[in-house]
Amino acid sequence: MSKGKLEKFAENATFPHLLQPTFEELKNGQFDMKGRWHEFFGNDNPIILELGCGKGEYTVALAERYPGNNYIGIDIKGARIWRGAKTSFENNQRNVAFLRMRIDMILNAFAPGEIHGIWITFPDPQPGKARKRLTSPMFLNRYKQLLSPGSIIHLKTDNQPFFEFTLETIAEERHELLFHTFDLYNSNLNEDVMLTQTFYEKMFLAEGIPIKYLRFRLS
Repeated sequence: MSKGKLEKFAENATFPHLLQPTFEELKNGQFDMKGRWHEFFGNDNPIILELGCGKGEYTVALAERYPGNNYIGIDIKGARIWRGAKTSFENNQRNVAFLRMRIDMILNAFAPGEIHGIWITFPDPQPGKARKRLTSPMFLNRYKQLLSPGSIIHLKTDNQPFFEFTLETIAEERHELLFHTFDLYNSNLNEDVMLTQTFYEKMFLAEGIPIKYLRFRLS
């Protein structure tokens, strides 16, 4: 492991808004923030998740733009999540938290109805492993247990097979597709999705790869 990663891991442990529960704590129901996230933030404002947040660009940017919401970035990679945690700490953003954990254990970290929206930004497309995709029926069923009624799920990806898989899943599961485009930056959309670009998004755009975007509600 590089010295840089070790330094980031050490600094991660000093951030009060970066939580790193162990697998055993989550599995055994010992993560005491489940159902108590509003106590953590000290308010009753809506809580929005960014799944697979990477460096946390969306979590930080959305929190700055919407101080009336609380945002939690989730990722398993400590060296990546460090960037968002450090930036939000230096900016004194009280409506930001980061959670280092596996997303497949999300039901162990949040209570029913505790979440009010989800952003999925450039997830692993899991080629050949449809069940593990963050928009598979298995994951959507988990989100459904956590989301309050009317909550919106956003997806941004460079991967066309993943995007088409998600559209098919939405149709087959009879969820409510609100908007979609196969080429975000050549669409007429001018919303939060254009607010910032992730590290990976900039890389894909530089390679001439169109960015796909959609949003939907669960049935």
